[in-house]
Amino acid sequence: MTRIIKRRRLYHEALNPAFGFFYTIKKTLRKAKTKYQRIELVDTDEFGRVLLLDDITQVAERNEFMYHEPMVHPALACHPNPQSILVVGGGDGGILREVLKYPTVERVELAELDGGVINFSKKYLADVHGGCFDDGRVHINITDGRKYTEDHPGEFDVIIMDMTDPFGPSTMLYTKEFYRVAKRAMRDGAGVYIMHSESPVARPAAFACIQKTLSSVFKNVNPLYMYIQMYAVLWSITMASDKVDPTVIKPSVIDKKLAKLGVKGLKMYTGTTQTAMLTPYPYIQEILDRPTRIITDANPEFPDDFL
Repeated sequence: MTRIIKRRRLYHEALNPAFGFFYTIKKTLRKAKTKYQRIELVDTDEFGRVLLLDDITQVAERNEFMYHEPMVHPALACHPNPQSILVVGGGDGGILREVLKYPTVERVELAELDGGVINFSKKYLADVHGGCFDDGRVHINITDGRKYTEDHPGEFDVIIMDMTDPFGPSTMLYTKEFYRVAKRAMRDGAGVYIMHSESPVARPAAFACIQKTLSSVFKNVNPLYMYIQMYAVLWSITMASDKVDPTVIKPSVIDKKLAKLGVKGLKMYTGTTQTAMLTPYPYIQEILDRPTRIITDANPEFPDDFL
């Protein structure tokens, strides 16, 4: 729903049927339509340029680091030697930009269903991707992310899931069967899988289901919590691994590793902030302790789906 206020378009986005947020849009800069979705680039007062896919906020230039840094650095900083990386989704390039800050990384495979998003982002979101698509380590695969992962067993140290929310084309990327596929795609037990895992505030049932489903496949499942302004709510990002446990890694170890690798200038991530993000509020722990179900290929719908 939109309306005009003081010569501004007032953009509303629902986070659940009873709760959401708004921001003001000065003007639409570009529109496009791909095989899968509608794309709109808007200029906003609060966020600068914002990319919308099917009228859902995806990335905002002004504070995208609040999402992209915790989606990448906990996994790569905690992995003993991240060399081969798979990114599923991430057509705007923000995830790639952060991954490429690690000199240990030799290969990054991007599996993106919608090549139109990549082409659009290359033209209009340079401040987000920073030219990362031209890096020789990056290989772009316009394909279904699940199929690509199935076809590449034993290849990756880190798998980063930057897909859309669990509906439409992304539905089958949230199931127990897919997490098993991802685990097989890892080089060894030290492999790290990381994904955005919904908001424990806006969609607590979906959040809890993701945690239980991941826990049915991986030994160590560790959600991190952070406020992301462009999503207007407390959000979660979850790491999963059989051998890597971020809760036992001291902040000083993380900071020394980042310094040694020359990863600097981060705005969201340090060893100390990782420890903070790994600590749940008591009410979140109550959500996690409630009975919930595992999401499967046979029953992929979440109990609080509303879109």
